[in-house]
Amino acid sequence: MTATDPALTALAQGWCALSALHGRIEAHIERALQAEHDLSVREYSLLDVLSRQHDGEGGHLQMKQVAEAVVLSQSATTRLVTRLEDRGLLERYLCPTDRRGIYTNVTEAGLRLLEEARPTNDGALREALDGASKNPELAPLVRVVESLNVPA
Repeated sequence: MTATDPALTALAQGWCALSALHGRIEAHIERALQAEHDLSVREYSLLDVLSRQHDGEGGHLQMKQVAEAVVLSQSATTRLVTRLEDRGLLERYLCPTDRRGIYTNVTEAGLRLLEEARPTNDGALREALDGASKNPELAPLVRVVESLNVPA
């Protein structure tokens, strides 16, 4: 394959369309969450991921797993956790079975904010997808996103 190969060109165009769709959606949700709840998309995502933890086997995520779930580096995730902890939305504590491990849980205030913000997030996502579906280059990707049935 060469740089002018039509298959590579199509692949690059597909990637650009996917990137554009992601950027549009994230920016739309970001504006809505900031305006209504003083939350960023990353903060919302972190609260959402951590709210799904449980006390059973494998129920608490290590920082590496949290970082992967919110698509940030471990150091950026730690800084994000610290910011939300400073706002009283998260708390850290030592793992009861391994004193070297530190868990992060969503506080009651964090859970309340997450529940208040969820309809804003979901509505902004729907609006962004509806808008993108009117763009011929993005419409096929929107249909794929809407057809996915991914467990939370």
